[in-house]
Amino acid sequence: MELPHPLTGELFGSPVPPGAGWPGDPAVRGTRVARDADEVVRLARTGELHELDARVSVCRACPRLVEWREDVAVSKRKSFANQPYWGRPIPGWGADEPRILIAGLAPAANGGNRTGRVFTGDRSGDWLFASLYRVGTRMIAAVRCAPPANKPTPAERDTCAPWYNRELELVLPTTKAIVCLGKFGFDALLTALAALGATVPKPRPKFGHAAEYLIKTPHGDLTVLASFHPSQQNTFTGKLTEPMLDQVLTRAKTLAGLDGPAIAG
Repeated sequence: MELPHPLTGELFGSPVPPGAGWPGDPAVRGTRVARDADEVVRLARTGELHELDARVSVCRACPRLVEWREDVAVSKRKSFANQPYWGRPIPGWGADEPRILIAGLAPAANGGNRTGRVFTGDRSGDWLFASLYRVGTRMIAAVRCAPPANKPTPAERDTCAPWYNRELELVLPTTKAIVCLGKFGFDALLTALAALGATVPKPRPKFGHAAEYLIKTPHGDLTVLASFHPSQQNTFTGKLTEPMLDQVLTRAKTLAGLDGPAIAG
């Protein structure tokens, strides 16, 4: 059954087939598909960021995550029952040569998994994009499919790592600050940086809101900053407030030497 896109009115099935015309879909019908961990490693070896995004968006390497994201795209949340769901992995989004990165865990089942864009469609996205409007960046995630209970397995994290590492490698030359949302995103980023030849301090940096660490990379120094994740659990309880999030992102903007917004569509 096809339903109208909430912004364009065009009809789409759920999940959305690649090349069907969904706004911002980087893939085409012939985009190469990774179906296991070995193919992820092989297909992540591309020098083009757009092609990497396209391959990420059609990945089928983790059977549990594929089943979950597609089941959610069919069953849907009641409040979105009249909308088509993207139901595929979520590529990174933002500037091709960013000075600031935001690194998260994974898309939400009825957020990014519905809209096709990371950190959109739920309250976490509302908070984050409001802060980005005030500060400005590019966003990536360690795991690209919405996981059950927001908890990917270690095997799923490791299978997705080549996508993450390659995207990070492609944008690292211009990046001066990286904001990690939550401990999982923080730990995944440090592991990826080490794999790319960066010198991670010893003892290993510890996660804590507003913590920051200078990391030496093959492209020069960058600063890794940590923030509590803007999940409803954190924002509803006051563990994270809007000024707290703005403070971390503003600090990243200062470190990146930016006077204006860093994000590009």
